[in-house]
Amino acid sequence: MGKFATIGVAGAGAWGLALANAAAAAGRAVVAWDHDADALAELARSRTSPRLPGVALAPAVSVAADAGALAAADAVLLVVPAQATRAAAKRLAELSSPRPLIVCAKGIERGSHRFMTEVVAEAAPGWPAAVLSGPSFAADVAAGLPTAVTLASVDGTLARALAAALSGPNLRLYHSTDPRGVEIGGAAKNVLAIGCGVAAGLGLGASAVAALIARGFAELGRFAAAFGARQTTLMGLSGLGDLVLTCSTAQSRNFSFGQALGRGASVAEAGAGKLVEGALTAAALMQMARERAIEMPISAAVEALIEGRIGAADAVGALLARPLKGEEEG
Repeated sequence: MGKFATIGVAGAGAWGLALANAAAAAGRAVVAWDHDADALAELARSRTSPRLPGVALAPAVSVAADAGALAAADAVLLVVPAQATRAAAKRLAELSSPRPLIVCAKGIERGSHRFMTEVVAEAAPGWPAAVLSGPSFAADVAAGLPTAVTLASVDGTLARALAAALSGPNLRLYHSTDPRGVEIGGAAKNVLAIGCGVAAGLGLGASAVAALIARGFAELGRFAAAFGARQTTLMGLSGLGDLVLTCSTAQSRNFSFGQALGRGASVAEAGAGKLVEGALTAAALMQMARERAIEMPISAAVEALIEGRIGAADAVGALLARPLKGEEEG
């Protein structure tokens, strides 16, 4: 099996279970755990989960009732929401000695304005941090459909080894040494996807959505450049690839949330009790942008819409009324 023979998965939601099966398909032994004891017990009993209908756990995936079982893993996939990453990383650090921790959340921590690898560095000192992101839906990966994502760490040797260990027949991982670019792409595209969903919900057509994707990518690029990310990363899977996927289909939770807002739903109604990472990230993203005087009109409109300062039609109208300028001006 190589260096990473056993992979831990902290978080047994749809994405966690899909990644657990993908790691098993790559030849790894997998240990999965979740904080929801009742859901975990049912998962252990039935080997299926309502979070990922129609998919059974692979035989190589074991379900652990105790988070301490993750100490047996050679590396751990941290598959929890962005705002829960700090607490989860801290808990893991208290249970075992340092090992690679691969963050699979796409967001920015509210309050601290920390990126996910920064959160890991603070919550789990000494644990080598990596981030996994890219154009992927849990249902597609679980169904064995071809998918490619990026795994990044400042340690290039570690990134290469982890990518090789987790790549299987249908999930291909490309390695990178630019975690900042990868995590910015993952966080910002969720906010932009809400804006694209709003345009779709208003019935503005595919041309308007395409324009928002293109201009949103320009916003993403300005933000990422200000934080030292590489342009090549943004042009890859975790940047442009993930942006296009998330901004163009209702299978994306962020797009469907925006679509509901565009059709007149309230923020609470549009969320329908589901986690919408972009809605939680928008304010942090814009606060960071304002601190560095980064122009991000689409993201700002999404923030204002979520906070109730503007309506859906007015949000898009404000974007269309912006002063004309050369495209190369940004």
